[in-house]
Amino acid sequence: MVEWERRGRADGWPPNRFAGGPAAHWRRTLIWPWLDHADAARDQIKNWVIADTGPGRLMPWLPVAFGFGIVIYFTAAQEPKLWAAFALSLGFIAGAILLRKQAIALPVVLGLAAIAVGFTAASLKTYLIAHPVLHHAASGVEIAGFVEVREERERSDRIVVRALKIEGGRLDETPERVRLSVRKGTAPPVGSYVALKARLSPPLAPLRPGGYDFARDLYFQRIGASGYVLGAIKIIEPPASPGRLLHAMAAIEGLRDAIDGRIRTVIEGDEGSIASALITGKRDAISGPVNDAMYVSSLAHVLSISGYHMAVVAGVVFFIVRALLALVPGYASRKPIKKWAAFAALLAATFYLVLSGAEVATQRSYIMTAVVLIGVMVDRAALTLRTLAVAALAVLLIAPEAVVHPSFQMSFAATLALIAAYQRGLPWMIAGANTSLGVRVALWGGREVLALVLASLVAGLATTPYAAFHFHRIAPYGVVANLLAMPIVSVVVMPAGLLALVLIPFGLDGPLWRLMGEGIEWMITVALWVAHLPGAVGRIAAFDTGPLLVVTAGLVVLCLLKTPLRRCGAVLLIAGSVWAALTPQPDVLVSADAQAVAVRGSDGRLAVAQLGRDNFAVQEWLKADGDARLPNDPSLLQGMTCDNAGCIGRLGKGGLIALARGPAAFEEDCRRAVVVVSPRTAPPGCAAIVIDRSVWRTNGAVALRRIGDRWQVTVARPTESNRPWAPIAGRPEFVALPSIIHSPSAGDARPRAEDLQPGN
Repeated sequence: MVEWERRGRADGWPPNRFAGGPAAHWRRTLIWPWLDHADAARDQIKNWVIADTGPGRLMPWLPVAFGFGIVIYFTAAQEPKLWAAFALSLGFIAGAILLRKQAIALPVVLGLAAIAVGFTAASLKTYLIAHPVLHHAASGVEIAGFVEVREERERSDRIVVRALKIEGGRLDETPERVRLSVRKGTAPPVGSYVALKARLSPPLAPLRPGGYDFARDLYFQRIGASGYVLGAIKIIEPPASPGRLLHAMAAIEGLRDAIDGRIRTVIEGDEGSIASALITGKRDAISGPVNDAMYVSSLAHVLSISGYHMAVVAGVVFFIVRALLALVPGYASRKPIKKWAAFAALLAATFYLVLSGAEVATQRSYIMTAVVLIGVMVDRAALTLRTLAVAALAVLLIAPEAVVHPSFQMSFAATLALIAAYQRGLPWMIAGANTSLGVRVALWGGREVLALVLASLVAGLATTPYAAFHFHRIAPYGVVANLLAMPIVSVVVMPAGLLALVLIPFGLDGPLWRLMGEGIEWMITVALWVAHLPGAVGRIAAFDTGPLLVVTAGLVVLCLLKTPLRRCGAVLLIAGSVWAALTPQPDVLVSADAQAVAVRGSDGRLAVAQLGRDNFAVQEWLKADGDARLPNDPSLLQGMTCDNAGCIGRLGKGGLIALARGPAAFEEDCRRAVVVVSPRTAPPGCAAIVIDRSVWRTNGAVALRRIGDRWQVTVARPTESNRPWAPIAGRPEFVALPSIIHSPSAGDARPRAEDLQPGN
């Protein structure tokens, strides 16, 4: 008999079963178990947090916080005061010192200090490189100065001149450096002192609101104007010495040119251009179709010297030096030949960094490679997230502006994902290697193939959000292209190129260059084949920086955390992706000079009208809209009607959009159109929404989206914005567009049939 039957029914009930009445009974049976589960979950989450914030676990988060501080700097409307940035950093650093014994407060304050220091580093860099920026176009400008950069492109060349003399052309500022396009084959060598005439323009503003800021990019390259040369370029005797740095740059550029010339002599066409890009970093001469195919097939990373190339260079040198030293009797057992080989590989990587132009991706990969090789020399494991953190901090300290550049973002995203996958995937691969099946798979190279597939997949997924944000496209067949091409690049192309580089002084490099060219030909074939597969170009409409920041946070959480808390990163990735997909697109786009306007028709596509021939803005608009059409596509004129007075187009949501060429068009356009766009100044009292000279000179490119009877307005240069690369001084007329404008009554008029007939 059970206990409660022995004690009787009254005593056998659970204690206090009905104590407190039915309400208390339901609390105990329904609520308390949930509270117990909540307590257990809270304890589990606490343990996970402790594990993810344990000793050494927070170090990789410092560059994340540092970079976030730089991002905050670039979002400021006004240039921050340097003293305020320093005060904020010192305050948080002092707080971290005072709270160094607090287990919870210290990491929080350290993170805030890293954000403040990143903000300060960007402010300091801007202060140190401060230079004049041209505000208005000027023609017939006489320039004399030293050539610091020379770039060879497919159709023209380009030079950067440090101007010692710059006069004429009604200049409102005198830039220290200018970037000029010159005729193909006429660019003088680096270090030359030249005299020329040029037409200069201010650095290019964003072609659409939220687009890439070319002016900011040029500002941090210390370039204050761009343009093109008028007439001949004269190389003359310099009035002063160019300095040791320019002498060194000229020597390095001369070496690059000599190697580039030798490669092009042996390998012709795109194969030679790509071979030169892999060795010297000169990739501007690759033809447009091949360059596009490389991007579409996700093989473009081969063209940018980064971690892969640096690893191959260091690895090949390390292997050869160590193998040769091992052949010396007694060295392998008595001497640290592994460390000597690592030192030789470090020297080779340094030479490769200098030879290839030292771009951001190359700097990052060099720093990581150097840390790994130094780790070998001091007997420390170095392929960790700490290595990446050190590289990121070093790059951001040297070039804080790199954080907004696609090269930095894609390079670090891919490397972060690969290291995280390596650390979590390697035990699984090793565990299967001990079985008989694993041994047979390894003998046939199965693990290497699997590793290549996984690496391509991981790196491709990690860089997809940034490719979609900056280039508005993704590569669905990237894994296929990398699987077919990268083994040849790793085994044939890069080793042959490195050996050929060593053999140039002996005149024995020709056969190796040709072997390299054959491998590159295979890579081009793969790229073109993949680029022509159905659906190879995954076009993505533009989205704001908000979704990109959420996706970045998700990637960082997913890769840096080790406990199940990292699944929160997957949630952030999904949320950011959905947010990006739901981003509404503008109904009207106006170029920065009001020479072009795009109108979204009833079919959801853009129709474009232009008064000039500059297709650059239109090309960017189409890419940002996920539209495969080219600027010269005749279908872009569907829905637009143009005559000598201007153009009109019908908005899919109702109303006319007018592009007025001259004063004669304003009377009717202001009366019947919803929006009137013109490069001229509109007359006062226009009933429509007006985007004319006084508006676009202040605000730059404009995007409008119709929401019911209101218009949401976004501009590329808000009137409250005053940054060194886009100063208010360059915008003399201040006509601010409100962010919300109610639709004028003129736009409610139905368009006449003859308004939309061709030829009217």
